Formats: sequence, C-alpha cells, structure tokens
Amino acid sequence: MILVNNPGSSAAYRPLRHAAWNGWTPTDLIFPFFVFIVGVSLVFSSQSRLASGQSRRLLAMHALRRSAILSGIGLLLNFLVNPHLATVRIPGVLQRIAVAYLAASLITLFCQTRTRVACVAVLLLGYWALMCFVPVPGYGMPGRDIALLHPDGNLAAFLDRRLMLGHLWEPTRDPEGVLSTLPTIATALCGVLTGEWLRSNRSMERKAAGMFALGVLGLIAGEAWSIWFPINKKLWTSSYVIFTAGFALVCLAACYWALDVKKLHGWWSKPFLIFGTNAIAAYVISELLGGSFGWKELIFQHWFAHIASPGLASLLYATFVLALCFLPIWWLSRKRIFLKV
Repeated sequence: MILVNNPGSSAAYRPLRHAAWNGWTPTDLIFPFFVFIVGVSLVFSSQSRLASGQSRRLLAMHALRRSAILSGIGLLLNFLVNPHLATVRIPGVLQRIAVAYLAASLITLFCQTRTRVACVAVLLLGYWALMCFVPVPGYGMPGRDIALLHPDGNLAAFLDRRLMLGHLWEPTRDPEGVLSTLPTIATALCGVLTGEWLRSNRSMERKAAGMFALGVLGLIAGEAWSIWFPINKKLWTSSYVIFTAGFALVCLAACYWALDVKKLHGWWSKPFLIFGTNAIAAYVISELLGGSFGWKELIFQHWFAHIASPGLASLLYATFVLALCFLPIWWLSRKRIFLKV
C-alpha cells in the first residue's frame, strides 16, 4: 500500500495503479487484503482474551475503543491534508477498516459460525440487489435507464452526495463511501471464517490445502459473478469481495505453507515481519511522507525525474518513500516498541 500510494507521477506502471473503474489490477488487491487479515487476526486475539477470562462485553467495548481511535487517526490525516472543516474529507482508508473491524468483532463475539456465514451472504446479496435493482433518483433504473454501475449514477454515489457532499474524495463520489462499506464488512467476515479454520485442530497441511482450494473457488466464483455484477474496487462490489477473498486465501495459504509448515524463514521475510509489527504506524508515516506537504514535487522533479524513464522514475520515488518509512519502523522493532490502538 505504501508503494502504490506514493508514486512519483501519473506515469506509474499500470500494475501499480488502480483500475480506472471496472476490472482490477494488483494494486486493487491490497486494501481488501488488509481488511481480510484484520478478520483473521481478530479471531486469534478475541479467543485468547476469552480464554483468559475476559467477558464478551469487555471485548466489545475494547473493539469500540479501537475503532474510534482508528477513525480518529484517519480523520486527523484527512485534516492535515485539507485543514478546512467545510471541505475536509470524512471517509478514508482507516475509517473503513475501523467500521469493518467493529462490525466483524461484534458479529464474531455474539454470533455462531452459521450466523456469520449468513451475514456474509446477506451483505453480498443485499448490496447486489440495492445496486442493481433500486432506481437512482435523477438517473433511473440501473441497467435500463442508465448503465449499470455508472460512476455518478449508482446508488452508492447518490447516497454519498446526499450525506457528505463537499466532504468526498472526488466531487461526486468516494471510494470509501457509506453504502459500499457494507460489503467491506463481508470481506472482514471472510477473514474471520479463515481465522476459525486456522485455529481448528486440523493438521497444518490440511489447513494450507483447504485455504488454497477455497481460494481458487473464490477466484472462479468472483470472476463468474462479475459477468452480471462487475468487479469494481471503488464500489467494493460483491464480486470484488468474493474474488479478492479468494486471492487472499491463496496468498495466505502460500505464506502459511512456506513459513509455518516448511519453516522457510530467512532474511527475505524479515522486512515483512518488521513492517507487520507496526503496520498502522507505517501507514501513518507513509501518509505524512507521501507528498501532501509540498516536498514530493521538489524531490521527484529535481532527482528522480531525470535519472530514468517516467515509469521507472515513479517507481524509484515510491521505493524511496517506502525506504524512508522502513527506517523508523525498523528502529521501533529494534527497541521492541509496538504501537497499537
């Protein structure tokens, strides 16, 4: 996320840019992977806390506090970019993670597995029905009066304008809007179900094989559903949820097999571990370093723009920002300081 969020210029290589609208690129996998692993990790944390004797009510309050802090950090970052209350952006990456985490935590704490599966189905099918079969005021019926998932003429964009006009990422819509947060909760719940699978008494080999098999099925199902409900990251469509959850399962299965089953640890895995121990801090640092305060243009234009082709120069600058973010995180890791919310 740090790499793709901080390109030197718009000439970044296509795999390092989001899809313009429908479809996907590798960049479009990053955010749902974050939300997915939040769901996986909350299973481990909540089960260990319950085993230590903490009540479900206490864990729910803890989840509420963490969600509020995450949202507050996200709003603060938005305010630093645009310090004007009349136009400051309200949604954001951390705000969406916070809401998805809170909802998934409460469902995990107070519902059984079957109910969680039912919640995923209701969220995905309900969102599909709302986006495809509810007329959009001023535009008409999707797929009949206006193209399905029209950038401005979809229900999610309409609601965002009604609720937060002037506080959006784009003038008429926001990729982290209100309605599209519902399927994001389903992504987190897919992670919860995966976390339960990993905590089961099955053998490690069977766990890896099961995740890989279900991941492949998710990829196929997501691509199939996209024929009728296109994969779209900015709208977090239901097909996008199934597809990216499948992709996350395949990647997690590969990591689990390599690191836990085969114990293939080494120098190559160390940077990922260091970043992972202070992930939120790394993200916040990257947002502060990402060029929002005027120095990006100075550094890129004076140094990187002249040493390589436009695409490579953009990648080199993004790698430079990534390295700058790594240094304080590496220092925190060395000092055994782990910043949590």
